[in-house]
Amino acid sequence: MVCVYCSKKTQVINTRHQTKHNQIWRRRKCSACHAIFTSLETTDFEQLWLVINKKGQLQPFLTDKLYLSVYDSLKHRSSAISDARHITRTVVSLLLGKIENGTINSSLISDTTKVCLNRFDKTASIHYQAFH
Repeated sequence: MVCVYCSKKTQVINTRHQTKHNQIWRRRKCSACHAIFTSLETTDFEQLWLVINKKGQLQPFLTDKLYLSVYDSLKHRSSAISDARHITRTVVSLLLGKIENGTINSSLISDTTKVCLNRFDKTASIHYQAFH
């Protein structure tokens, strides 16, 4: 990875695995300007997963699409943006164990999201169910 300040090479000085969010936290130091910054490495599911929609067609998994539908259901909350981000991460984490051969049914994504929203906010769950 290159430095975010001067675009020179960096070296990793500390690494921590975050299994809850399926990501890796790294502290990096630039070899030229000696700046220290943090990076998070996550899996790009949009490149790996395909969603089978109700018509049987394959589409790429879009985390942003999931986030927007969750956010839309949580708009009534004052912390809707961060809540939607956390719910989306939770749904993706739960889906990790349900992927078969890189594909997943859209109904399984909807059902998992409904369960997560229902545990978090029943009003949001009802709103989500009305549109999915």
